[in-house]
Amino acid sequence: MTTSPAVPSPPVRFGLVGYGFGGRWFHAPLIGAAPECEFLGVVTSSDERRALVAEDSPGRGTFGSLEELAAAGAEAVAISTPATTHSELTDRALELGLAVVCDKPFALDAAAARSTVDLARRLDLPLSPYQNRRWDSDFLTVRRLVADGELGEVVRFESRFERMAPGTGPGASGGGTLLDFGSHLVDQALVLLGPVASVYAEWRLREDGLDDDVFVSLTHAGGARSHLWGSWSQSAPGPRYRVSGTAGGYVNRTLMDAQEELLLDGRTPASLGADWGAEPADRWGKVYRGADGQTVPTENGAWDSFYPAFARAVRGLGPVPVEPEDAVASMTVLDAARRSATDGGVVRL
Repeated sequence: MTTSPAVPSPPVRFGLVGYGFGGRWFHAPLIGAAPECEFLGVVTSSDERRALVAEDSPGRGTFGSLEELAAAGAEAVAISTPATTHSELTDRALELGLAVVCDKPFALDAAAARSTVDLARRLDLPLSPYQNRRWDSDFLTVRRLVADGELGEVVRFESRFERMAPGTGPGASGGGTLLDFGSHLVDQALVLLGPVASVYAEWRLREDGLDDDVFVSLTHAGGARSHLWGSWSQSAPGPRYRVSGTAGGYVNRTLMDAQEELLLDGRTPASLGADWGAEPADRWGKVYRGADGQTVPTENGAWDSFYPAFARAVRGLGPVPVEPEDAVASMTVLDAARRSATDGGVVRL
């Protein structure tokens, strides 16, 4: 008996809402580079942004609303707009029957996140928070070292997103540093070390009410601690990661994943192939067991895996790349961090 070859699934017809920094430089190139996606175009009401779409990708469509995008045959959409609009736009897209990827912060608080997750479940539609930093080269390396037992049992996980931009500070579109940077920092800590039992946080507020420098300490249910820093006003950034374990420690001083640099330089996974996400050897981290450190190769970053995985989920061929409940878990921790930074003291979960 002969078996017929599997018929490949047609690409998922994808749209993008928003063409600011994240939409233009991260989402659009990665959707466009994924053979599993057919990029229909961008939803924006700005004439300036429409002109940028035409300049970057001649012939790519633009739409005035989510309704127009859905009417054009879209099956899925990525939301990359200011943080205050995420819940409203995600809910509207779901109600139009679209599968949704929503950029971070997924919502402004855990209650809003839970409401959206419940809506997606009732409508039986794929929904995924855009936690691309799970596929950072250095975080993949940390996960590999921990999984292989190279560090023993992790005691403390230190992670930093620190930059120096004192004149501008955090953008209002991101909701402040705790939400903007903290969404990634907390998500990585939960992926690596599991649920959180208590939260302590400190922050500095600017005149506009946005926090531009935060520190968050998490005590995980398993006993390990995560120390997380996010800042727009740090002139002496610390190492991107320092992971301490019972058998060794890992330090990586790289401040920016190579994938971000590549996308900002106009290069894509389609143009680089197998070289996508490779970090030069002079940016590899070291494993220490005392004073001497041994350099270990950094895994290739894999942001390009997110949209193909989401497209497969839309076709019913696999799970979404990031479960929507993970956004609720992260937002619960961030809500606790906000309370701790405002009122002082430890918040127990």
